[in-house]
Amino acid sequence: MDPRTPCLIGIAQRTIREQPGPEPLDLWEETARAAAEDARLPVERLDSIQIVHTDSWQYDSPVGRLAERLGATPRHHAYSKVSGTAPQLLIGEAAARIAAGDLDSALVTGAEALATRRAYRRAGEHVPWSHPAVPKPPYGWERPPHPYALDHGLFMPVHTYAIMETARRAACGLTIEEEMRDRGRLMAPMTEVAAANPYAWRRTARTPDELAKGERFVGWPYTRDTVAVLEVDQAAAVVLASTRLADRLGVPAEGRVYLRGWAYGEDTWEVAARPDLGSSEAIAHVAEAAFQRSGLGLGDMHALDLYSCFAVALRQACDAIGLDPLDRRGLTVTGGLPYAGGPASDYVLHSTATMAGLLRAQSGHGLVSGVGMHLTKHTYAVWSSEPGGRLGSAAPVFVAQEVPLVGACAGEGVVAGYTVAHGRDGAAERGVLVVEVPGGRAYAVVEEAGLLAEAESRELVGQVVRVSSDGKVNVTAW
Repeated sequence: MDPRTPCLIGIAQRTIREQPGPEPLDLWEETARAAAEDARLPVERLDSIQIVHTDSWQYDSPVGRLAERLGATPRHHAYSKVSGTAPQLLIGEAAARIAAGDLDSALVTGAEALATRRAYRRAGEHVPWSHPAVPKPPYGWERPPHPYALDHGLFMPVHTYAIMETARRAACGLTIEEEMRDRGRLMAPMTEVAAANPYAWRRTARTPDELAKGERFVGWPYTRDTVAVLEVDQAAAVVLASTRLADRLGVPAEGRVYLRGWAYGEDTWEVAARPDLGSSEAIAHVAEAAFQRSGLGLGDMHALDLYSCFAVALRQACDAIGLDPLDRRGLTVTGGLPYAGGPASDYVLHSTATMAGLLRAQSGHGLVSGVGMHLTKHTYAVWSSEPGGRLGSAAPVFVAQEVPLVGACAGEGVVAGYTVAHGRDGAAERGVLVVEVPGGRAYAVVEEAGLLAEAESRELVGQVVRVSSDGKVNVTAW
């Protein structure tokens, strides 16, 4: 074997259940030390330190503060942008640098303490965390929401994913009730995995009927208990090293997990711009590239973890790669974002660490996927207890074509997808639609109570609606 072959040799996860808990910097340090200890590597010898963006707090020098805590002077460092694909991109970068001989070791860590932030907020107290960035930098978007979407109050994933869910529901010929029951069957097995995962945030197994009925709607048709739980205190870290260094450290063969191949690709950045709201063009290309690079196929996988922030993310992935949603292997090794926890951009570090632990205990191959923004960005990675394959790179293997977006418009249009936003009290507040209009697609809102109730009781996709505009915001009626 090439002595520069990268392997994952250290993993760590933490879940803090009592709030207020530690700040992200403390969690970074704790998991970094634990992963390095698992790797038998002194933390001060780390060649690279990379951190996944944290939503919890803006530090003045995230990597610098962690390196100072660890007593390390890394030759390479990075702090990611906001994205559910960020952990895999950082891992891929570290693996490529190790394979090229530029590095011998790399740490990738991430943490969120949003549950603690909520605890301080509810107590009416300021967060007493260290080293704030002054002035506070802009939010870490790779690309901010489109002005047309912002004009219509559309930027929260719980609403954008719901729009894609209704489009897929209609395309599959499902009724509203059938989609909800199917979602319960899809996600109930995930709750069982979370119940057995000591790091999971929600550790209660639920039945399909319980999930189908739901606690309350957030972005209709999604209920609170079938979407990613964001306000968690969780952290994870992984350590990668060259085979040469792993040999010197005395890491046994069963303690090494290899990145056999991975790939990245993009659907459109704007929901309304997707050629087909109910499906993903990119996923099939990305998964195929990852499998080709790994020299393995879907049938070779012993375990799977598909990114599960919302049901439509799972469903589009299964559609694209030809996977039965009720596959005996299951769709997650953690319990998924709604149950194991969805710590902002950091989830894939947890799924990767869990998959690595599984492959250490039981040799084989595993697939881990990531999703960023509004089902925009996709990563697929094949991990294995056996070396082989070729790594790939962050260069996109596919970029989708866009449907033109239309701003203010008036006249008739056809609904392509929609959602109804609900407040914390459970009441419907407004509807947001994607409408096919001459020249492309437009966003539009519905606020009349009777129409909102109707939108939740019958299928609107394919409905002809009347669109009027105040010059900036489109309003619909039917």
